[in-house]
Amino acid sequence: MTVLAWISLAVFLCSYALIATERIHRVAAALGGAGIMLLIHATDARAAFFTEHTGIDWNVILLLLGMMIIVGVLKETGVFEYLAIWAAKRARGRPFRLMVLLILITACASALLDNVTTVLLIAPVTFLVCERLALPVAPYLIAEAMAANIGGTATLVGDPPNIIIASRGGLSFNDFLVHLAPLVVVLLVIFIGLCRFLFRGSFAYHPERAAEIMALNEREAIRDRRLLWQSLGVLTLVMVAFVLHPLLHYEPSVVALLGAGALVAATRVTTEQAIAEVEWPTLVFFAGLFVMVGALVETGVIGTVSDRVVDLTDGDLRFTTMLLLWGSAAISAIVDNIPYVATMSPIVSDLVNATGGDGTSQVLWWALAVGADLGGNATAVEAAANVVIIGIAARNRTPISFWEFTRYGLVVTFVTVLASVPYFWVRYLI
Repeated sequence: MTVLAWISLAVFLCSYALIATERIHRVAAALGGAGIMLLIHATDARAAFFTEHTGIDWNVILLLLGMMIIVGVLKETGVFEYLAIWAAKRARGRPFRLMVLLILITACASALLDNVTTVLLIAPVTFLVCERLALPVAPYLIAEAMAANIGGTATLVGDPPNIIIASRGGLSFNDFLVHLAPLVVVLLVIFIGLCRFLFRGSFAYHPERAAEIMALNEREAIRDRRLLWQSLGVLTLVMVAFVLHPLLHYEPSVVALLGAGALVAATRVTTEQAIAEVEWPTLVFFAGLFVMVGALVETGVIGTVSDRVVDLTDGDLRFTTMLLLWGSAAISAIVDNIPYVATMSPIVSDLVNATGGDGTSQVLWWALAVGADLGGNATAVEAAANVVIIGIAARNRTPISFWEFTRYGLVVTFVTVLASVPYFWVRYLI
């Protein structure tokens, strides 16, 4: 690597260390690192602001913005209070049952929507129900972020890296569903068992709180029925457009912005009310992170790592699959999985051709998808859902630290990736 590449890597590692140790605010660390990358010419304005694969991914930023506005309008209806009471009553006030219910709802929704949209919708419900039952909210939010990443692995639209993989590999929505959905079902069962162990100190049952919940009528929580139906109508259209992305060819960011604009224009909600729930620090943090990682791509750091992977494989399909699975999980635990997948996709395409290019070699695409998606659970900042959850928690004065998330995330990532290995061997490699 060049001297500039080494300097860029040092800047990235320093910024990441500041984010991890929380010595300064994560937004300041990301923006500072991005600024230094621009200052030393590791990247430039064109690459940072106008190039999709080496700069700010505006599709992600604007998708977040649009869905945050839609959620802000929905919040005015009282629907989150309704869902909070409904979920608590179905769980009969039992904390672990409640967590299982929220995990399953989050995972299933993430398979149809993107995982960021899902956590934006489920987080307000979680705050309300945990407050009602006097439960610590952090374990539930962490579990939901991880469930969103696991559930999103199942489909083309569930996680942004999957969209990149589908485009490069010529894979359809049904391809993802057939190959990855069965694995995701198994991983969810394992993940629920892990949650019972990892968060075992957070399931204190309060009978009096549970009795109060059971006595409530959830329908009384709805404050504006007309606005509720308008919001649900727009949200349904947005969800349908997400699912039909392969046919409609509208980017999720475009769909979210159109939905947000239509909702604000057609209802009595003011612009100020609509944008009140937007997590601006989260959006800025993403922008800084994209610029830093893009600089690593521009200077050849990520490319060098990728080339080493090609050299190590030597056409062995079994070895290549396992290397991609574990390597993608490890790298996605360090850098954002979206630019990583964008960088690795051309290399995996070459590997698929080098190992025969037939249906069997398609396993390499699934290894890349599973490794990158599950690796996003490892730390607090390597998947969009994680960053959004942490931003919402900070906004609601219940901050989740980098290490609080990561100490659980590392365990979940290792166990779920390890559990994926037999699936790959039995279905594809034996």
